[in-house]
Amino acid sequence: MTDEAGRIFREAWIEGVKRHLQGEPKPGYIAPWEETPEWERQAAAAVYGQIEAFVSVGATGRLTREQKGRFVAICWIAQIYRHFDDPKPSYVADWEALPEWQRATDADIFESVEQRVQHRS
Repeated sequence: MTDEAGRIFREAWIEGVKRHLQGEPKPGYIAPWEETPEWERQAAAAVYGQIEAFVSVGATGRLTREQKGRFVAICWIAQIYRHFDDPKPSYVADWEALPEWQRATDADIFESVEQRVQHRS
């Protein structure tokens, strides 16, 4: 499930970037899974798992869209610190410092995973 989970997360990211980012995205933002660095694959799978575990508890229906996005963002920051000793400040920026398109994309990712988990139940 790890590879599949990471792919699902990545696909939701790419869809969100295409939907919310105005202009041409950086190539790395929309690179296919096969071209995604290994650390990023691992991080995507890990964050998917964290969202999945949270959704499985059954209380995520009460979260706001912003709270869902914040959850993804903080889980991603944890992965960045796991994989990098001295990450760029933009990689670990607080929610308020993220561009609107990225906040919307993070919320989309949560909701995409949430729907998958709920449909399995």
